[in-house]
Amino acid sequence: MSRIIGLTGGIATGKTTVANYLASAYNWPILDADLYARDAVSKDSPILQAIAQRYGEQILLADGNLNRQQLGEIIFNSLEERNWIDGLIHPYVRDRFLNAIAASPSQQLVLVVPLLFEAGMTDLVTEIWVVRCSPEQQMQRLIHRNHLTKEQALRRINSQFPIEEKASLADIVLNNTSTLEALLKQVDVALEDRFPTS
Repeated sequence: MSRIIGLTGGIATGKTTVANYLASAYNWPILDADLYARDAVSKDSPILQAIAQRYGEQILLADGNLNRQQLGEIIFNSLEERNWIDGLIHPYVRDRFLNAIAASPSQQLVLVVPLLFEAGMTDLVTEIWVVRCSPEQQMQRLIHRNHLTKEQALRRINSQFPIEEKASLADIVLNNTSTLEALLKQVDVALEDRFPTS
């Protein structure tokens, strides 16, 4: 039976750190929703053309690629526009996941899906892992990583399901409130508990 971990959490809570560790320490193949979402809006793609048709040519950079910063300002300030964009991108990402799962020779996979719950993709995985940290840590990491104002960061955090809600639906909750070592130790324990080697 396939074991497919759905790795999710809030924005800037540490999903990438956990995914990289599962790949490097345990050789679990990683499938990343963010990479598929970027492919969805690649230059000259049908989805990018639809976005440009809706928002005008100013949503594009001079080289024809998507102006991500401008799109972010639109979708994090309007639920209606975010839902419209999600309606284009989520089905594309889901199809890419289904194709990759079907084609994978491995019975063990990690799907990194920031919007696992929001996009209704929980049916693709056999278990759900949520990475969480404190709201203060999340805010600081997001501001530092993405060079955002506090207001911009808050809008991005609030666009997702509350982390407590995600944690309540998880099979495994990884607390990224302490050190990197402490976080990775939780991954070791979670794997051992769920997939005993003996």
